[in-house]
Amino acid sequence: MKMKTIIAAGALGAALAGVAGTAAAGDIIGGSTLLDASGHAQLERWLGAGEFNLNNVYTLHPGDTSDAFHAGADGKGATFTLLEVTNGAGDSFLVGGYNPQSWASDEGWHETQRDWQRTAFLFNMTDPAVYRQVLTGYQLPSQGLRQTYNEVGYGPIFGSGPDLYVNDALTAATSWQLSYGNPDNEGRSIIDGSLHGEIVKLDALEIFAISPVPEPGAAAMLLAGLGVLGMIARRRL
Repeated sequence: MKMKTIIAAGALGAALAGVAGTAAAGDIIGGSTLLDASGHAQLERWLGAGEFNLNNVYTLHPGDTSDAFHAGADGKGATFTLLEVTNGAGDSFLVGGYNPQSWASDEGWHETQRDWQRTAFLFNMTDPAVYRQVLTGYQLPSQGLRQTYNEVGYGPIFGSGPDLYVNDALTAATSWQLSYGNPDNEGRSIIDGSLHGEIVKLDALEIFAISPVPEPGAAAMLLAGLGVLGMIARRRL
């Protein structure tokens, strides 16, 4: 039993040390063609929850459909969705959204009755802007109710505009503000500001799961504690 204690403490310490060595603050684990360090830092500022690592759980490949998106993204907790799109004028944009809940394949609308639940947001990184869920204090309290839509036959969908929508073939997207952003801009696209939900071409799609970066001091204290535990166990042998 004592030997098992030493082995367990050593294994856990090695695992923590390995994590610390491979996942520094601001890491994009699995890589990205859409997001660089400055974009990552912008997402951290918009979320306002400190530093975090991003784990690429899904990247669009030729021939993928919504099934592939859900296979990669479902059940992963809070995520960022990044889309690269091109409008009818040939202009490209990098847009996306933060979903604080896990994506799912059969749950329909994820509704948020209370303001403290309305923490999702959409963003445009090409023309930097952020669009947060409409809160209940607005004249129509239910306007920001619908956070995301979750069915296997669709790509990622935010809001009931839909404020950001990807089709089942993962080839096209559209945006029509309703549940996110300033209600006075209802009907405008977060992509290019156009009205009436212009369809745009989807060029790339990446989904990133979020993991907080442990405080260095806390990690060091935990490792030190494990070291003491191992020394005590050795002395008892």
